[in-house]
This record gives sequence, C-alpha cells and structure tokens, in this order.
Amino acid sequence: MEKSTQVIIAGAGAGGLILALSLHQIGVDCRVYEAVPDIRPIGAGINLLPHAVRELDELDLVPALDKVGIRTKDASYFTHHGQLVYTEPAGEAAGYPWPQFSIHRGDMQFTFLDAVRERLGPDSVQTGHRLVKVDQDEDGVTAHFVDPEGNALPPVRGGMLVGADGIKSALRKQFYPDEGEPIYSGLTIWRGVTPFKPFLSGANTIRIGWMSVGKLMVYPIRNNIDAEGNQLMNWVATLERPKPESYDWNRHASLDDFFEPYKNWHFDWLDVPALLQKTDPILIFPMVDRDPLKTWTFGRATLLGDAAHPMYPRGSNGAGQAILDARFLAGCIKRMGVGAEALQAYDKERVAATSKVVLMNRKNPPDAILREVHERSGGRKFDHINDVISVDELKSISSNYKQVAGFDIEQLKARPAFV
Repeated sequence: MEKSTQVIIAGAGAGGLILALSLHQIGVDCRVYEAVPDIRPIGAGINLLPHAVRELDELDLVPALDKVGIRTKDASYFTHHGQLVYTEPAGEAAGYPWPQFSIHRGDMQFTFLDAVRERLGPDSVQTGHRLVKVDQDEDGVTAHFVDPEGNALPPVRGGMLVGADGIKSALRKQFYPDEGEPIYSGLTIWRGVTPFKPFLSGANTIRIGWMSVGKLMVYPIRNNIDAEGNQLMNWVATLERPKPESYDWNRHASLDDFFEPYKNWHFDWLDVPALLQKTDPILIFPMVDRDPLKTWTFGRATLLGDAAHPMYPRGSNGAGQAILDARFLAGCIKRMGVGAEALQAYDKERVAATSKVVLMNRKNPPDAILREVHERSGGRKFDHINDVISVDELKSISSNYKQVAGFDIEQLKARPAFV
C-alpha cells in the first residue's frame, strides 16, 4: 500500500533530522526515511559553530547538547615544533550570543533523533529504507525505496522530496547520472577518539603542523568520562597520500600507517604520540568533495547537506551548513507552502552560499594560517611569529573564512531568522 506525507525526507543525518524538527515547528507533516536498519552512534568528533547553534537554539536543543558536548572557548594554531602561531576566543568567549560546541557526531545525531521521535512520534523516522529514485507529476512526488536486502518497499507519496542522503546520494545520481565519483584532494585523514587528560584551557580546538610534515587537529568532545577526570579527546591526522583504489568511509587503519611524522611531537602542553598510541579503533577516510552544482532542485525534489554540497572537513562547516540548509528550506516552506516555489527560493539562496564555502575549504580554510606560516618559515622554528607573518594577516585569514561561511559575528547577529 502506498504511504503519504507532505514532505518526504531521505536521510537521518544532521540535515534531515533538523529539517524534520523545523517542519514540525511550523506545522508541516513530514517523515524521515533512513537507509540503515539500525541507527548507531558512529564516527568521531564534530564542531558546531555559532551560526549552526543559533538554529539549534531556536529549536530548543541547546540544553540537550550541553549534556553531551563541550562549549568551546578558544581555537589555537601551532607549528609542528609546538610553537604557538595564533589563538582566538570561540563561541560565547568571542562575544557571540550562541555557544560553539565540540561533540561526538553520534551524540549529536542521537540528540536530534531523540527530539524528532519525541516531538513527531516514534514512527516519524523509518529505518531500513534506502531511496533509489523519485517519480514526479503535477501534484507531487512518489519516492521509491528498497530494504537492506534490495527488496522493493511500498512507495511513498508526498508534496516534495528532500534528498539528505549523503555523499553517495541516490537522488543526486538521478539528477546528475554522469557526474562520476567524488574528487580526491590528495589528502588522507585518520581519526580517532580516546580518553585523555585535559590540556590548555580544556575547552579548546587546536590545529598543529601542515600536510607535508603532518597536520593534526585535536579537541575534547566529552567531559569527566572517568574517575581520573579525563576527557574524551578527538583527533584528526592529515597527510598527503596517493588516491586510494576505492572510497570507503568506515575502514579501520593501523597506527603504523601514519605515525612516523608525529612520533616526536612531545610538547609540554600535549604529548601527541601518547594520544595517538592510546586510540583504538583508528578510522581512515579519503578527503573528498564535489564541484558545486548550478542547481539542486528539479520540480518538487531537491538536495540538502552532503548530498548537495560535500566539502573538505577543514572548516568545521559540513554539518553546520546542512543545518543552515534545513532551517532556510523550512522558512521557505513556511512562507510559500509545500511545492516547487519554496524549493526554487531555497535553491537560489543556498546553492550560492554553500558553493562559496566548498571553494573556500579548498583554497583558504582556517588552517591556511598554518600553510602560510609553514611556507614562509620553511618549516623552521622562529624567534617570534611577527618575524614570519603579522597578527593582522592571521586575523584576516580567520575573519575572511567566517564571512564566507556565514558566522562573522556582526553579520550573524544582524541576520534575520530563517524560520
């Protein structure tokens, strides 16, 4: 038997779940369909910047995030010698009316998922439904799903379909069948989480080194996880590597695969080798993105989040931009109703905005600070950072990214609400 709902959402990641909560907020019926049969807390750490947290605050989700995440206080940059390059306050410490969170991706997803099931009902998220295609007519859409074994499930009828089905999006492939695989950056990422003692402020995000000599990002994502007062520490190592034979986002790796550049990083504020050696499992990912599209929308179907604009994870903006997509789309539906007009308004705004972020993450993300210092210093120690680069130039790199990504403090405070 064919099912029906006003808005069909394919994918129960951050974007799909926040869209469901936002549509419920404005009184629009929707249902989320997720491919996996059992949603589990996978992945590692993630940062939610103030522009995303503003939207989550408007959905009353901040108290729940406080229970599982850490309010970030500052962001710092160091050379691979352990020398401080630049530091700046973050979130509320920087004067934003909204915090910045560091959190486990699984904790974030389950915070959103629990809220959806509580507010929309236990059947609002249907698992084991992988989208395979959509048919459209003048009155709406028919979404076709299969179960984990590939068997056809009853089609779902709706007023519109939102494909929030990730970087391997079936809807994007239907729209752009000749696009090919994601574009490899030349960089490979290793990630892990492990209990570790707090360092520096205990609520910081740090970036160390550069790709050619080893780059590392470290931040805590959960406080007081044991009797010793350890935090759950998230780390991300990035190195230049040849293109892998295949893209796999759930592969385990060995420490020996990447440890060599980091083995002597014994800093007085952080013992990097000890952090890496304590971690099990270690995950490996190719750093990939896709070229920006001219449109995500065809009739009554559109893309959202990683399905629409996969980007390098170098600006802490992937989940944040998906959240902004969801909120802006909900605002369009609130004003224009469920239909093609709302999707066109959403497409016009968010395609342009996210395309700039995708390209900025390729060329000048926040860690461009470390690139400039490494190249200008030749990778050598310096007596003072001003001998290499001015503080004003460092601030400019950071502020330019904030403006493009939508979390410049003055612009964000002045921006009207999306919903």
